[in-house]
Parts: sequence; structure tokens; C-alpha cells
Amino acid sequence: MEHIWNERYSAIGFAYGLEPNSFLVSVAHQMPRGPVLSFGEGEGRNAVYLAKLGYDVTAVDQSAVGLAKAVELARKQNVSIKTIHADLRDFEIKPNSWSGIYSIFCHLPTSMRVSLHSQVATGLRTGGMFALEAYTPEQCGRGTGGPPNPDLMMSLAMLQQELDGLDILHGYELEREVVEGKYHTGIGSVVQILARRTSQL
Repeated sequence: MEHIWNERYSAIGFAYGLEPNSFLVSVAHQMPRGPVLSFGEGEGRNAVYLAKLGYDVTAVDQSAVGLAKAVELARKQNVSIKTIHADLRDFEIKPNSWSGIYSIFCHLPTSMRVSLHSQVATGLRTGGMFALEAYTPEQCGRGTGGPPNPDLMMSLAMLQQELDGLDILHGYELEREVVEGKYHTGIGSVVQILARRTSQL
């Protein structure tokens, strides 16, 4: 899959635009100060936004091309971000390491996603926050964004199970207009999660 994303991110401009995800913007102020981890960051729009707010952001992505563009975008915005070139299938979240973790339209096969999310609760520090927005299975066939495979989508019920151990503060499925570059444009069926680790696990 890396070559597919490298090809997409090699095009002129930014595949998903330069503006940060609106849901992330709406909840960013609730994340405690400290190190923040991003899943599937791509070209850096969300990481740079959080870095400009003063967060210490580490972006993980399987596309070296996307991460290079993210670093350059950060430089142009006079901030810095850390990057890790890795397949999330092999990525390990160290326990008690992050004040915040976020996943914005990072669609993974179910088995891979479940494994990754099982590490989120322990990877957060006490009081740490996890934010996610993704397409639900109802998005398939809309043609307004997201992968065509429903196995790569997720529902609120799935996430509530996968994030066991976190206190879900905001958990909704909804339809909303998503305008993020040429690949996410139009009404989309999405799920949004904001969750907190409230105690030692």
C-alpha cells in the first residue's frame, strides 16, 4: 500500500488540503499539553495545526513522500514536528507515553485497527485524550471520500468495544459535509470519538 500513498502524495498540491480537520479543531483545546501522536498523518495538515498550538507532535505514516511534505509544511509554518516512517501494522505504542493520540480518516483493516486501538488506552497517560474521525460503513458507495471496502470503515459500536478502558466523552455517528481537498468532498457518513483515560489500567 505504501506505493499507492506515495503516488497520491507525489502529485502537486495537497491531496486533502491544507486546512486541519474541523472535528480535530473543535476538540484540540481539550487535549492536555505534552506529546501527541498522530496515526496516518499523511501530508501534515493536522500535525502542523497542533504544533502551532504548542503541542509536541509525532506523526506516523507509511508514506515517506507524505511525511516529507509534512516536514516541509511545518518548516514553512515556522514549527517543527517529529515523523516516524512506519506501517501501523508494526507500530508499537509505548505505555503511558502520550498526552494525546488522534486518528483522522485513518482507515485500516479491522484486525489491524483492533490491535492498534487496544494499545491506545495504555499508551495514553492518565488524563490523556484520544480523538478520532472516520467514515462509517454507510459511506460506501457515496463517492464523496473514503475507501470502497467496508472492512476499512468503523462504527460507533465497534469503537466503543475497541476502546474499552477509556471514558468516551463524545461518541456520535452523523452525516456532515466534509471538504478536505479533492478526495474528501461532499456529504459523508462519519463517526466521531473523543475519549479520555481517567485511571491507571
